[in-house]
Amino acid sequence: MKQVFTIVFLSLLVGFGFGCSGNSSNTAANNANVAAESPFANITDPAAALAEGDRLFDENQTEMAIQAYQQAIKLNPDLADAHFKLGIAYALLEMQYEQTGTVDPANPDARSKPRSQKSFENAVDAYKKWIAANPNDDNAHYNLARAYNKLNKDEAAEKEFRQAVKLKPDDSEYQTELGSILIKLAQYSEAIPALKKAVELDAGNERAASLLEDAEAGRQRINYVGPANTANRANSNSNTANANANSASNTSANSAVKPPPANTAKPPKPEVKGTPPKADKNEK
Repeated sequence: MKQVFTIVFLSLLVGFGFGCSGNSSNTAANNANVAAESPFANITDPAAALAEGDRLFDENQTEMAIQAYQQAIKLNPDLADAHFKLGIAYALLEMQYEQTGTVDPANPDARSKPRSQKSFENAVDAYKKWIAANPNDDNAHYNLARAYNKLNKDEAAEKEFRQAVKLKPDDSEYQTELGSILIKLAQYSEAIPALKKAVELDAGNERAASLLEDAEAGRQRINYVGPANTANRANSNSNTANANANSASNTSANSAVKPPPANTAKPPKPEVKGTPPKADKNEK
């Protein structure tokens, strides 16, 4: 009897051991899946996750960078820079999908809003929230302008670039981007001083120098008066002179004609029907 009990006990022990082994295997597999889904789950500092995303993006590991930025946003939803850089990374992927004629697997519906646009909109909200508490943060105004620019909200971008320049006028990059958005808005004459300042601050700023040439060429196009326009202006001036001469001649001729006698009869008094409305006190 004791022998039978021992055999049963050993059988149960072995079965329990296999069960524990199976559970351990499943747990390990689950942990591996979690790690695969969130490779940066071990990062608990949003700034560290943001820095890791920057490193990966610089190494052209765009998809991994996206996951790092997402981790930063998960840890701090108000981290505006993470939203903006996530938008940049998404935009790069979307451009690659467009060039290869493939569909973004995370956004298969072409009618839906691109992921980059959503991220830039989130960045705008986050930057505005930060600026409300830190109105003199020139870098926040600058990055808010960049986010607006990505959304093609050019007038809003111009306003924020101007504010960034106002807060920090000796920043060549700020001056360059202000000049760039003014060119985009065809405000060439206003773009030129900003771009000249950018080159003055940094003689090696090739982008500012190139944009300055574009702005000067744009202003020249607007101010250019071709031969045809010159001829039209001459004809217009000639016609105006002839019209003035005719007017003077007619006035002289009319003055020689004696006007008819004035009608001295008093006109009948107009009949008033009803009560006229009172004048509005506010009416000028």
